[in-house]
Amino acid sequence: MKIAANLSMLFTELPLRERVLAAMREGFDGLEIQFPYELPAIALKEVLALSGLPLLLINVPAGDLMSGGPGLAGVPARQAEFDTALQEALSYAAMVRPACVNVLPGRLAEGVSREQALDCLAANLRKSAEAFAVLGIRVLVEAINPIDMPGFLINTPEHLDELLRAVDHPNLSAQYDLYHMARQGLDVAAGVRLLAGRIGHVQFADVPGRGAPGTGELAFPPLLSALRDSGYDGWLGAEYKPGEAGTQASLGWLPAFRA
Repeated sequence: MKIAANLSMLFTELPLRERVLAAMREGFDGLEIQFPYELPAIALKEVLALSGLPLLLINVPAGDLMSGGPGLAGVPARQAEFDTALQEALSYAAMVRPACVNVLPGRLAEGVSREQALDCLAANLRKSAEAFAVLGIRVLVEAINPIDMPGFLINTPEHLDELLRAVDHPNLSAQYDLYHMARQGLDVAAGVRLLAGRIGHVQFADVPGRGAPGTGELAFPPLLSALRDSGYDGWLGAEYKPGEAGTQASLGWLPAFRA
């Protein structure tokens, strides 16, 4: 499995363009960016070519989700906004060609039942999966822990399993974040087994502080073994908070992960 640097969390002391080159210099195999839209697609394409690193993942714009709102994908009243966000992501992705695009489920909106939100989310995931299939780009959906993001619609491997079954589209897979599962005290390896064959991308950070591996309590070797045993041979995205010393000082885990 190869290691990607999440440039929304790592090297953030630099402008986004320079983060790409910093990740290359530190020996990462690829990149992921949560919301790259601040940088024109052509500019990102050029620096990706300069670095020689593949882009693994971007997110569809999520409205007000990151500022505490419900986002777009699971809010029936925001269907037009979601459709606009999807078109923006499609145009951007057509230029920079990420391997995957993540659709964030969002929080349960006020006045919306969970059933209504999940029906809306499933329809938007199906629409996204079909649209990105034309570009050969896989669509992902992610579970996020409700401690860090209260009210988030999809929290557990079981939630992901139910959602994937409801959408039932070959171009939709789970984005499995080891941190978000462990933060809830869940059996992370059991979640891998439940979703075996349907995990399209994996991210990680240590628990509970979301720091680099080795700064917390999470035992990574058995989880990496569980992923291999499940047949997963994709990427591992380093999506953690590097701390005050900066990203370069936090990379002591990288040789062990490679081994």
